[in-house]
Formats: sequence, structure tokens, C-alpha cells
Amino acid sequence: MNAPDGLVVVDKPGGMTSHDVVARIRRLAGTRRVGHAGTLDPMATGVLVIGVGKATRMLGYLTLADKEYTATIRLGQSTSTDDAEGEVISAVAAGEVCEADIAAAAAALTGDILQVPPAVSAVKVGGRRAYRLARSGTAPRLAPRPVTVREFVTSAPRRAGDMLDVDVTVRCSSGTYVRALARDLGAALGTGGHLTRLRRTRVGGYRISSARTLEQLAGEFDVLPLAQAAAAAFPRRDLTPDEARRLANGGRLATARTSPHDDQCHGSQLTAAGPVAAYAPDGTLVALVAEESGQARPLVVFA
Repeated sequence: MNAPDGLVVVDKPGGMTSHDVVARIRRLAGTRRVGHAGTLDPMATGVLVIGVGKATRMLGYLTLADKEYTATIRLGQSTSTDDAEGEVISAVAAGEVCEADIAAAAAALTGDILQVPPAVSAVKVGGRRAYRLARSGTAPRLAPRPVTVREFVTSAPRRAGDMLDVDVTVRCSSGTYVRALARDLGAALGTGGHLTRLRRTRVGGYRISSARTLEQLAGEFDVLPLAQAAAAAFPRRDLTPDEARRLANGGRLATARTSPHDDQCHGSQLTAAGPVAAYAPDGTLVALVAEESGQARPLVVFA
């Protein structure tokens, strides 16, 4: 079979890389034109947005979306990877840490912060991936990067010997490492910390409630069509027939007026932030557009 263009929201299982999931979807879709919008570590589970066919051209913009996670942080141990898959490199008893201290340390890591990515990560250093350098014995020195942690809520602390397991909910910008939050929370408390569980529950407008397992997709494979996929992630602009033809041919349009009362664009109303999905009168997704110098220029043309 050859699947139509669209997105697949997968509930990634633990133990698989994001590339493994892409390979599985390629076989199910009958095409090699498949990609994903934001890597999940092998240990992690949850929302992995997969693009098939023309939808792969949308993925670069979806990777910039906010994300939500639930996770468990173990205080009292630091690991080489900042999660349970690494080697323990230090241990400090966390039994005396109280819930109020944990909440205060998490609050200090909320907002616009500078975060140093984990040493074992896909960040490039001198053209090479940090994880490759780390595994070759050359510990990379990574520069801190600005990220936004919109929510970092801790709950249900419970003892695990000399350690303390804490459940957390994180809502953050693209580029934020929850593993690094675990590491930095432990460092702030003087105990060290690492992730023992990570589940992504949302990428932009795509939630875990609409995700499907690989087993479900193997039984019945389908995609979220382009028009619906874009509607879940971007504001909308409805085009006239003439505007649709012009945009489909790569032309620019006049910037539409923005309504202060609407989050979506209808007709002459267009939100200014980020890409906007532009639709022909028949509901076909024509393009993603961005405002530039008083014009709406096409970022990606689909129709």
C-alpha cells in the first residue's frame, strides 16, 4: 500500500529509538518519505509525531512547538546520562530532603532559564554529536542554552532506600531537556538526580489521547490528512480563489488584518505569531505562510 500524505501521532514504546519508529512507519506506509518532529530517547514513551509524504515538509515547524511531559526523578543518585540508562557516578542520601525544598528548587528552574544540555545528547560540538564524543571518552563541554520551562510541578515524593522518587509534570519550550531538569534539581538539593521515567504527553496540538500504538497501526494504518494535521497545530487563514492560486504558485499575499479577539484566522483575520496554515475555499491546505515586510510569504507549499 501507499499511504496518503499526512501525520501519524504515535505512542512510542520504551526501548525503541525514534529512528526505529520511523523505520516501522516506512514499512506500514509503503514509502521512505517519513520523518519525525522531535526525538524521544529510547527510555522515553509517548507522543512522537510522524510525517508521511508531503507532511514531512511540515515537521521542521512542528519541532518548534511547546511540549508536555510526565516523569519520575530519583534524588540521591547522579548518572552519566542523567537518566536510568547511564552509570551511577555519585550518590548522596536524600532521605532528609523535604517536599517544600523540592518544590522550591523546581520553582527556581521555572521560567526563562539557561540550561546546559546533557553530555550524552544530540547537540553538536565542532560538527560532532555530543553523545559520540562522550562515548569515545572525550567529555564535551556544552554551552548553556536559553529555554523556557513554563511549568515544573513536583508531587508524590516517596522513599526508595536512601533515595527519593518524585513525580513531576513539565511544560516547556522546544529544546528543553527534562533529563537536565532532573540533574539540575538534584544539584540544587545537594543530592544529585536523574530520570527513571519519561512520558511525553503533548507536542503542540497533538496529545497522547489521540496517539496510537504501533500494534494498533499495524492492524489499521491511516494518517491524519494534511488539512486536519495543520489545523491542530497552526492558526488558520482562509483564502479567496485568487489568493489560493497565487499562493500555490509561490506568490506572496498582502498581510491580513489581525483580530485581537480571535486566536484563529478566518478570512481577513490573521494572527501574527508563527506559521499560519492557509486554506483554499474547498478546504485544501495550500501552504504554511509567514508574515514578512507587510506580506504573507509561503514557507511550504502543499497544493
